[in-house]
Amino acid sequence: MSGPRRPAIFFGFKPWKDHVPRWFPDRDCKVVSRKPRDMLLRGWPLRLLLYRSPEVYVWGFKYPPFLKRFCRFFGIPFYHVEDGFVRSVSLGAQRSPPASLIIDSRTLHYDARNASDLENTLQTYDFAGDKALMERADRCIRMLLDLRVSKYNLGKRVSLDTLLGPKTKRRVLVIGQVETDASIAFGCDRPVTNNDLVRLAAWENPDAQIIYKPHPEVLHGTREGVSNPADVVDISEILKEDIAPADALEGVDHVYTITSLMGFEALLRGIRVTCYGMPFYAGWAVTDDRQVCERRTRRLTVREIFAACFLLRSRYFNPEAGARAELEEAIWQLNETREASLALADGYCRVKPADY
Repeated sequence: MSGPRRPAIFFGFKPWKDHVPRWFPDRDCKVVSRKPRDMLLRGWPLRLLLYRSPEVYVWGFKYPPFLKRFCRFFGIPFYHVEDGFVRSVSLGAQRSPPASLIIDSRTLHYDARNASDLENTLQTYDFAGDKALMERADRCIRMLLDLRVSKYNLGKRVSLDTLLGPKTKRRVLVIGQVETDASIAFGCDRPVTNNDLVRLAAWENPDAQIIYKPHPEVLHGTREGVSNPADVVDISEILKEDIAPADALEGVDHVYTITSLMGFEALLRGIRVTCYGMPFYAGWAVTDDRQVCERRTRRLTVREIFAACFLLRSRYFNPEAGARAELEEAIWQLNETREASLALADGYCRVKPADY
């Protein structure tokens, strides 16, 4: 008979309260309010001392600043949690639960100011000595590309040629982000807006077609942008619909991003990527970097970065079964869910791709 489960206190997880026990079935889970003020009024973090061998999990940076110091002082294990790189069909703002999580004992993977567990893995892991891992990485990359699965999978399927006409010159795609997002605040060492990035891309590529893809959450109205795309309409073609990442990247020669995951999806397709900030995949000699991270001294390949991020440091779930899963299962499940949604929406006839 197994003993009692270790208590785990979750700060900032309120929207996912019903999912937490499924994500952590081996823990006795208690979900605390998302608001730091409410945490204090209810006696946290002092109440942690009433538990025997507790662990603390925080979502993003949604916790009182001194909570981490408190846990360190009393020897309480502390973990950062954030969405993984293969997430869902719908947006997180629409309360769609993630199919993957990244759990890090140091900091969030998009915090370029400090070394995360993920960064340390990238800096030290012996990829050449783990043949099985790299072979699996190759299979998973092929599966992601063949099934055209991304972090979010609700974008419209339409080619750039259909939207913009036949390609007549180099295409440079600028990836818009939610400008108030923490990944920019913690991954960029100077202020920048999406429009700044569009202007940089246009200035550095005067003979190219500049295409600007605003972030899906801005297009769907679940988050507000800072800069107005209308201000750069004279130097770029603006995609006014939420286009699926795989379609937006098709036929593109160069991608500009601040810290977006879509930049890494471009790398997987062999597209050159310029990073204005320092996302997790920058600083390893696979991107054109405009920010320096002196901690990142190693030269890696795209497939090695993929292996660390998607296989070694991510945890996957089957939202339908509410159970742990492997990356391959998560990809297939997201593909099935997306195809079913398309079939219901417009009578799309799904063709089952090759077996994996």
